[in-house]
Amino acid sequence: MTQRNVGILLFNDVEVLDFAGPFEVFSVTSELNKDEQPFRVYTVAETKETIRAKNGLSVNPEYALTDCPSPHILIVPGGIGSREAIKNSNILNWVKTCSQDAELVLSVCTGALILAKVGLLDGLSATTHYQAFDLLREIAPKTEVVENQRYVDQDKIMTAGGISAGIDLSLYVVAKLLGQEIALKTSQYMEYHWTHPL
Repeated sequence: MTQRNVGILLFNDVEVLDFAGPFEVFSVTSELNKDEQPFRVYTVAETKETIRAKNGLSVNPEYALTDCPSPHILIVPGGIGSREAIKNSNILNWVKTCSQDAELVLSVCTGALILAKVGLLDGLSATTHYQAFDLLREIAPKTEVVENQRYVDQDKIMTAGGISAGIDLSLYVVAKLLGQEIALKTSQYMEYHWTHPL
């Protein structure tokens, strides 16, 4: 089994569960499958300086954009900080560059705005936090915004709705890549009621 790098982008005012939920899913999956170690999960930010997540949580990114291993799976979370992130050319350029070689690109919540800003959602269906549907339509007029699904799978590009939906999408990806049995074991270990199996 090939180990996949799972890179999770961080920025100031990122929503905590947006990144912590997927971090937990992919990390637990590897912990429960120690012989294969299917995922190497790490965080990355513009610099290695401490990130102040939503509500003041301090997080130390493992990598900066300039020294980050290439992710096979790129996860872009959201939160109120996504509004500043879509103005940051360093973040936008990095996301656009990484997405070219990544196997999968996932957004959680308003992380979809970042994907939209670099054109990754053009011509696709996508979702985001329910309070940001109109903003997503404004940024990505060529995107069909889906309002009634926890997540939307468009092959390489996958988007999740608000906050906890990132856990559902991450479990879905584990199931697609490694099989539903492994994803179910992960959700059971987490005591997470996963209602959207394959």
